[in-house]
Amino acid sequence: MQLENFPSHFKWGAATASFQIEGATGEDGRGPSVWDTFCATPGKVANGDTGEFACDHYHRLDQDIALMKRLGLQTYRFSIAWPRLFPNGDSVREERGFAFYNRLIDGLLEAGIEPVATIYHWDLPQSLQDDGGWANRKIVDAFTNYAVATVEAFGDRVKSFITLNEPWVFGYLGYGAGVHAPGVRDSQQALAVAHHTALAHGVATRAIRRVRSDVRVGISLNMTNFRVTGQPTDELTEVQTLMDEHQNRWWLDAITAGKYPANLVAYLGDDLAQLIQPGDMELVQVPTDFLGINYYSDNFIGAAEPDAQPMSVGGVFPFHHRSAGTPPPPYTDMGWPITPEGFYDLLVRIKNDWPEITDIQISENGSAYDDAPDANGRVTDSRRTDYLVAHIDAMGRAIADGAPVTRYFAWSLMDNFEWAEGYAKRFGMIYVDFETQQRFVKDSAIVYSAIISNHVESLTTATS
Repeated sequence: MQLENFPSHFKWGAATASFQIEGATGEDGRGPSVWDTFCATPGKVANGDTGEFACDHYHRLDQDIALMKRLGLQTYRFSIAWPRLFPNGDSVREERGFAFYNRLIDGLLEAGIEPVATIYHWDLPQSLQDDGGWANRKIVDAFTNYAVATVEAFGDRVKSFITLNEPWVFGYLGYGAGVHAPGVRDSQQALAVAHHTALAHGVATRAIRRVRSDVRVGISLNMTNFRVTGQPTDELTEVQTLMDEHQNRWWLDAITAGKYPANLVAYLGDDLAQLIQPGDMELVQVPTDFLGINYYSDNFIGAAEPDAQPMSVGGVFPFHHRSAGTPPPPYTDMGWPITPEGFYDLLVRIKNDWPEITDIQISENGSAYDDAPDANGRVTDSRRTDYLVAHIDAMGRAIADGAPVTRYFAWSLMDNFEWAEGYAKRFGMIYVDFETQQRFVKDSAIVYSAIISNHVESLTTATS
């Protein structure tokens, strides 16, 4: 690993999300979220797991910040729970929720760690979902009001805000496939969410800048490369293009150029046209201070299988295709392939295809492996360590080739509630015993800490 590829202003961090770690879902006035409702629905989450306790971060804040400091983290990405601040999604504040995030932010700053706040990481107040949630255009104003309130409250100390985390995921898996909250299976609603999230980002970003011109605003998108396995055909090439437009280009083209991909617009026809009102595309286009990229692996498209059901993407857009392709091994415990070369390719592609993006922040990158502590409390997670090192190396090569990457947030700081997988999948660099809430620093965290330390030392040596 060539640490000299990383510039002096580069910062190393880790990321979490409120519903995945906080617990305390019924405490201090917090309202119910769509994920509380989803977890309470039999059969929706593995093992019937819920977020009621999670990592108990709400009560173990000081302990967790001390662990971050011990690892040498320079920055920490967390998310703010909408129903903790506004239990019903309206204008009625819950001051105990604001106090919690004030304690978190102040604790981070005292530890010398830069806070980065995600305004929305999927925990929508249930009351808003009862009115249609993200599929209802009224969500744009509701989200904007909430976003402004968070920036007004915390923007004196937090200088980087992410509006939305992975709108593709909570839109298409939540409203299309129904495998995430709120569990809706309606392709038209999913498409409405795709438009409303782009619109909400544009409107909220402008509103945030009006109230605090000194903060930086971005969005986090889950991006990937779509690879064709086997012999390419015209059909495979068409599917590859549509899937790339559907997941990678939808939000980026909207933000940078004020338009959705023309090929996909033609494919969607009236289903999309009826959602777009005059002036919408001018609003979705907004300069971004940075782009968050969540990358885990490449996706693979295979040859059609005549007897199989059409493949769907997020519960919609079957493309009349019949195979998702077989990714090459090895795989993580999520069944995802390990493709660090794809990480390099994606970062260089963003640099080339969207030159307007001058600051890329890796807001998530990590792997799931179920390695437990031994009798001495050591967690030898060598596969996660290998994944981490390979992807950091690929990122460094992309930076050397001109990709403007400035931050890396490993996913995740600690094992947590992994959405529909419950507690069955562990992404953390810190092992959490969910019964006792004891934390164990894994070997991967020790290696990551050494990378951070070595980079800092290399900068010191270079300037001395």
